[in-house]
Amino acid sequence: MATTYDVIVIGGGPGGYSAAIRLGQLGKHVLCVEQERLGGVCLNWGCMPTKALLHIGEVINSAREVKEMGVDFPEPKINLASLNKWKSKMVDDLVNGIGTLFKANKVESISGTAELVDATSVRVKKNSGSAETLSAKDVIVATGSEPVSLPGFDRNGRTILNSDDSVSLADLPKSILILGAGVIGLEFATIYKRLGAEVTVVELADRALGDTDVEISTLMLRILKKQGINISLKTKATSVSVKGGKVSAVLEGEINETREYDKVLVAVGRRARTSGIGLEKIGAKLERGYVAVDAQRRTNVPHLFAIGDCAGAPLLAHKAMREGVVAAEVIAGQASAYDPMAVPNCVYTDPQLATAGLSEEQAKAAGYDVFVGRFRLAALGRARTVGISDGMVKIVGDKKTDFVLGVHIISPQAESMVAEAVLAIEMGATVEDIGLTMHPHPTFSESIMEAAEFMHGRAIHIVNTPIALTPVAR
Repeated sequence: MATTYDVIVIGGGPGGYSAAIRLGQLGKHVLCVEQERLGGVCLNWGCMPTKALLHIGEVINSAREVKEMGVDFPEPKINLASLNKWKSKMVDDLVNGIGTLFKANKVESISGTAELVDATSVRVKKNSGSAETLSAKDVIVATGSEPVSLPGFDRNGRTILNSDDSVSLADLPKSILILGAGVIGLEFATIYKRLGAEVTVVELADRALGDTDVEISTLMLRILKKQGINISLKTKATSVSVKGGKVSAVLEGEINETREYDKVLVAVGRRARTSGIGLEKIGAKLERGYVAVDAQRRTNVPHLFAIGDCAGAPLLAHKAMREGVVAAEVIAGQASAYDPMAVPNCVYTDPQLATAGLSEEQAKAAGYDVFVGRFRLAALGRARTVGISDGMVKIVGDKKTDFVLGVHIISPQAESMVAEAVLAIEMGATVEDIGLTMHPHPTFSESIMEAAEFMHGRAIHIVNTPIALTPVAR
């Protein structure tokens, strides 16, 4: 193997492998160094295994709910060994797929850890035990993020867990306490509830889901509570103790007592992996724990780039992938930049929550003359055909220009529906543009059209309020 490359990519997660593959497509000699498995957290411990578990839970839930529609099934039973085997094969297939794409694009890879010697030299310690120093014209840091731990809540992988532990189910708890009502906490709350556990979520803040539109996050919380997930805001666990395979947690806030659970999941967020890779040694600038980069993903050190979770929020796989492509194209001499007008965010609860663009609160704070359209799933024929009435589409617009500023969705298939919102914002679409776009019927997607039409007093399937804005002349 050669010791000099055009580019060395440190990290083989979504950002790293996307950068490596794009560089290969552009004819660059590339090496990707990954400490564990190609695909990083997303493929191995995050996006993919959690969505697989959510799908299993959805099937179980559907089998129970369909009885109301006149179809009887025996109570679903979980074969945990078979479930884990299926999930592991799915993950293995995806990881192997990245390896196949590397070969097709002539990307080399090493399993091991990497540390920057300088901006163009990397010391690689292979998992096999050997080490060598490799050089490249450019280096991309794509080291991702890791779960945040809490002092006093020491992870043991059995009773006190983090999100990485929770995708490999050694057993199914009868009860679980989840610390944190963010994306990770609420997704695992949905998983464990669907699999039959009694779930309690506590959140220190006065709201769930951080900066999500307040109306949307409040509705989502109400839906989850209706499903039997116990959620307490302004509440914290001050300490835990493990005895006899059970966890006793001292809770303060809306709950003020000590309660016992089979497991505790710490889901209070993730932090960038920036330590131990030599960034400080070579003078790379960090801001709030992240590697500082410009629109081309360049750091302050020439020839050093950073992408993905280690380079700043939001910590999302698709954001990392886009940044990886940008860095690759910049290195290859192309005019590329990371400058999205909207980054979609999806929460795989039941129903799903997806957002793009500004919340109502953010739009008002930015000085826009805001007007809002809402369409609730209770009025949507497609939702009724599957026995669903809880959910909503909310569009935030600028009254002066009619531009779409943000779209917020609680609905089945929200993960896919939000792509329309991203495209609308990126292309500078107006609310009227969405309303005039024919959406197929009956579908969940037509709720976006109805919300837009409502904003001009033209919705068909809900009662319109007085017209808030005169349609833009064409």
